[in-house]
Amino acid sequence: MQIVTIHHVQITIPPGAEDAARAFYCDVLGLQEISKPLSLQGRGGFWLLAGKLQVYTGVEESVDRSATKAHIAYQVDALVPWVAHLAEAGIVTLDAIPIPGYNRCEFRDPFGNRVELIAPLVEG
Repeated sequence: MQIVTIHHVQITIPPGAEDAARAFYCDVLGLQEISKPLSLQGRGGFWLLAGKLQVYTGVEESVDRSATKAHIAYQVDALVPWVAHLAEAGIVTLDAIPIPGYNRCEFRDPFGNRVELIAPLVEG
């Protein structure tokens, strides 16, 4: 018996914020929206694809998303261009505490969810 992989992770947004969340996650971050099963479509939110993994955006009321360290870390190919891209979109990034072998930063999405971008250091 073993856990094989992660199937999906879920973040939450306020009710009615789907269009703004799509604008951020699809347009700014470039994630692809995927179909949500018909049986779940009435619950709000939408699903995304990040590489081969799924990110579910669900709807949740009365949550202070800015009060948690919980987050998703998206691995990117190079951090510096992403930081510039986010700055152009009005997103303020913060340097994350260094860890061996990686460059990383963090920021909050428009709904307060913490997001990390992490890029392996290139040796050479």
